[in-house]
Amino acid sequence: MGKRLAAQLRQLESMKRAYGPQCARKCERALANLQGTTFADPQSLIRFHDSLLFLRAFPHGAAIAHLADQMLATVETQVERLIQLPDAAHAFEDEAVSGIAGTTVTNTWTFDLARQLVARHAPALSARWDVDEHHRQMGLTLPACLPLLEDDSFVEADTPYLQWIQAASGRSQSGLQWLLGNFAELPASPLVRTSLFAGLGIEIDWVLRGSPASRTLARRPVRHLFLHHEPLLQRRQVSLRDVMASPPLAMRKLKRAEGRKILDMVQDAVTVRYRELQGTTYGDPTQVLQADVGRGVQLFLWGLDPQWRLPLRAYYAGFALKNGVPINYFEAIGLFEWMEVGFNTFYAFRDGETAWIYSKWLHLLHQLAGATCISVYPYQIGQDNEEAIKSGAFWFYRKLGFRPGRTDLLALAEQEEKRISRDPGHHTSPRTLRKLAEGHMFFEFGNSPGGRWDRFSTRTLGLAVQRRMAAEFDGDAGKMRRTTTSRLSRILEVDLDSFSAHERWAFSNFAVSLALVPGLARWTHAEKQSLLAIIRAKAGPSETRYLQLLQQHPRLREAMLRVGSVLETANSSAV
Repeated sequence: MGKRLAAQLRQLESMKRAYGPQCARKCERALANLQGTTFADPQSLIRFHDSLLFLRAFPHGAAIAHLADQMLATVETQVERLIQLPDAAHAFEDEAVSGIAGTTVTNTWTFDLARQLVARHAPALSARWDVDEHHRQMGLTLPACLPLLEDDSFVEADTPYLQWIQAASGRSQSGLQWLLGNFAELPASPLVRTSLFAGLGIEIDWVLRGSPASRTLARRPVRHLFLHHEPLLQRRQVSLRDVMASPPLAMRKLKRAEGRKILDMVQDAVTVRYRELQGTTYGDPTQVLQADVGRGVQLFLWGLDPQWRLPLRAYYAGFALKNGVPINYFEAIGLFEWMEVGFNTFYAFRDGETAWIYSKWLHLLHQLAGATCISVYPYQIGQDNEEAIKSGAFWFYRKLGFRPGRTDLLALAEQEEKRISRDPGHHTSPRTLRKLAEGHMFFEFGNSPGGRWDRFSTRTLGLAVQRRMAAEFDGDAGKMRRTTTSRLSRILEVDLDSFSAHERWAFSNFAVSLALVPGLARWTHAEKQSLLAIIRAKAGPSETRYLQLLQQHPRLREAMLRVGSVLETANSSAV
């Protein structure tokens, strides 16, 4: 790359941090200088692409948004030229930049995601079958779809599986489409079907040629662009406590068809970035909520299809658009008022008002689900996540008001803060950041006692259930479920024959958990009836009602906290 082009790229990238008087004109000049540029290497094109994408989401003016769209439309042609260079494909496949128009995304996906992608993007998808690697599993699985295959696969070492698949699929569909359609008809549970498909190890190539699913072209139409005439909001300007105390956000529930479009869009957005979430594959299109929170930001939040819900915790997934451009996704999983939150802003937009947008997510979660204890996963802070260590993610949360849940890590954080106050130039070492990332961080507000969720985890509760199963039921899961379900139905005086399948499954999960709680039969009639309502709400249309009812049952909260919490040690960590 020549010096002149390098300087022009640096100037364009600097516009992501330059907002205010005269900046719009300067940005227009920076864009004009790069119009028609031919890039000689993938890295320069990627930098150019991501700067354009940022300026489209955070434009100084309408002309800049228009120019960014025009110039992004030319990227695919350059990708097609550069992709032929040695190592170019590897550069474009990095998950930090993957999904650019003209590239190919290759991955193994779950059965349901693959089926949904084929339904929308079939012409752009093709399968890679590694017969040598998965020969045994194909021989055991494919007979369910291919009549008489056993006569070949059970006794021959060289079964031509692809020939069988091609013969069965005919000319009207691809082998992948045929397989997915036949798998959908298997007499198996969704979980078993997904496991069988995963065992085949099928890699799927998705060619993003002209694709609106690509990072380059993904948009949702908006009536008006929000233009940034002033500097972008910084973390120091965000007070989580003030945001939580602010007026409620306006929300609307989308109709099913519109909700489906949002779930399709977020599924595409995360898939081209090599991600798959429970909430993007199994989201419920009938429960999608939209909140327009200002500054051109739209938040969408939804729950899971009832058959894919977690046994105890409620689950929400979310997706944010900025001026119609996908910029981040969100997950929240919890019980009662406690929520573990995962927040991921896509790489190209991490200079763009991240703290303010995060505060709006938490505000929405508090308003909808009553969450008053927000917990951050250690991974988000840097545990087994070097990118978070490099970015100093711990301090992002700490400066927003989060605290480490472990007393030893809190003491270490306070020690570091004293060093920084004495020496503003002090930088926390990677080693210290890794230590600080060993445990959850918490942000609490409202009138509830602080610290009671610090050492709770559903893993602790789940392992206690396994130990009880080993001790009392000889490790027999079926026997444990039958016995505890029968016992709980007697205590609650309920006939499970009147329950739906999803309600019976929820009842069974509570039964094995509450088997750890002594004295359940002595709960008051009102407490038992409230517990029954909670269990049925777990299988209801939305888990929001489930969380609301949980928060109204203090005795159940204390029981769950007791069996799901561990004593703190210097090396302990809630998971």
